Amino acid sequence: MTTRAIEENKIETETDIKSMSLSELESFFKKIGEKPFRARQVYEWMHKKLAASYDEMTNLSKSLRETLEKDYPLTFLEMIEVQTSKLDGTQKYLFRLEDGNVIESVLMKYRHGNSVCISSQVGCRMGCRFCASTLDGWTRNLRPSEMLDQIYQIQKYSRERVSNVVVMGTGEPMDNYDNLLKFIHMLSDESGLMISQRNITVSTCGIVPKIKMLADENLQITLAISLHASNDEKRKSLMPIAFKYSLQELLGSCKYYFEKTGRRLTFEYSLVGGVNDTQEDAEELKNLLAGLNCHVNLIPVNPIKERDFVQSDKKVIEKFKNKLEKYRINVTIRREMGRDIDGACGQLRKKYLDKE
Repeated sequence: MTTRAIEENKIETETDIKSMSLSELESFFKKIGEKPFRARQVYEWMHKKLAASYDEMTNLSKSLRETLEKDYPLTFLEMIEVQTSKLDGTQKYLFRLEDGNVIESVLMKYRHGNSVCISSQVGCRMGCRFCASTLDGWTRNLRPSEMLDQIYQIQKYSRERVSNVVVMGTGEPMDNYDNLLKFIHMLSDESGLMISQRNITVSTCGIVPKIKMLADENLQITLAISLHASNDEKRKSLMPIAFKYSLQELLGSCKYYFEKTGRRLTFEYSLVGGVNDTQEDAEELKNLLAGLNCHVNLIPVNPIKERDFVQSDKKVIEKFKNKLEKYRINVTIRREMGRDIDGACGQLRKKYLDKE
């Protein structure tokens, strides 16, 4: 991110009402000559009642609403497409931001509650080979308000309560660290949706210094590591981040995270046919994770037309799982959701951009 882009993002966040914490909003209202209690009113309208405009905030004076609308427009994502899976009810959403950029989110319905997967950036610069999110590169970070409003719009549209949030859509959350932290605090705030931090999962490709920083934040979220290989050479062929941080460094930061938080780690492992799905890979993975309190989530890779990766055979996936279970590693095969609606990260956005 360039110095200019950082400054522009900072200015936008400082004047973005919806990205302000309650205490920041109180200071803001004092600054513009309003009573501090107005802050709580506006905060609850935005983050609990999910107001789409200042006009809905009926306990504010008309003059205050007009002032806010004129000088501090309310962040509001425009829903431009919704795809619903005929297989499992999964819904894929495409949103337009105020600057014309588009992002995507997913609503997944489970017996234990509704999960929303959100984007943290417009595009991504991590370059993971099997991911559609990174094909057009990175444009900018999302502000806390833009991350939150994905959840708000989905909850309003579906008319169902969101109970779990995963920051696993387009973008690398740790590459948008400060905005991610504010988002987590606001999402779990009692004056907002009050989603427990234990029901929030953040996924990272493995930016080691940021994992250590996150460990020191005293949060109770789940950290998911995109691993996808059991040795450095294979990981380098799939994930450019592996050239910067070795598996030894990555696993060291994971152990530090567990020691500081007591939270079990999740390792995401996308199985690519003939690339990382052999019994030798499973053996290496077992040795790599030995002694670490973790859960392995095996993901049959979702093929994208721009790459020639194929999904591992079902029998191969099952053998891989059985091998890990033999060594008493907690492991599951991720249930495939939304395969008939551009379900993989970045697919719907990529399709829209290509069409445009």
